[in-house]
Amino acid sequence: MFRIRSDFAPCGDQPQAIDALSEGIARGLSQQILLGVTGSGKTFTMAHVIERTQRPTLVIAPNKTLAAQLYGEFKRLFPDNAVEYFVSYYDYYQPEAYIPQSDTYIQKDSSINDQIDKMRHAATRSLLDRDDAIIVASVSCIYGLGSPEAYHGMILYVEKGT
Repeated sequence: MFRIRSDFAPCGDQPQAIDALSEGIARGLSQQILLGVTGSGKTFTMAHVIERTQRPTLVIAPNKTLAAQLYGEFKRLFPDNAVEYFVSYYDYYQPEAYIPQSDTYIQKDSSINDQIDKMRHAATRSLLDRDDAIIVASVSCIYGLGSPEAYHGMILYVEKGT
């Protein structure tokens, strides 16, 4: 069950936005938009929509920086729920390249952040195991993931013997 922990209550236009977005979700609308300037409380409004609708949620940010900010805010607002972070695990990625003028081939190079890789697996596990998951992701991380069935098929169940 999603429950916000905050000393603040929605104010201004937020209650109407929460009502309208929640009603749209209940009616099955596939697209809605929440417009607001920086600092107007869009994240807080969305937290209240999540609490009201009680549905697992995927929040997609345009980049890692905003995803990290949203992750921190949702983690603070929902300390008892599975708020997870799912962004690209590359700290650095240089695709292979060829420079014809100098006949130079540059090999692909990358650096993977092990902590972010663990966080990605935790997010996937929460989706499979929990009903109260909020996944904050960057838009680039959703490409090439494979099917949930394939991931689920790789799970190894281990039991302690007697």
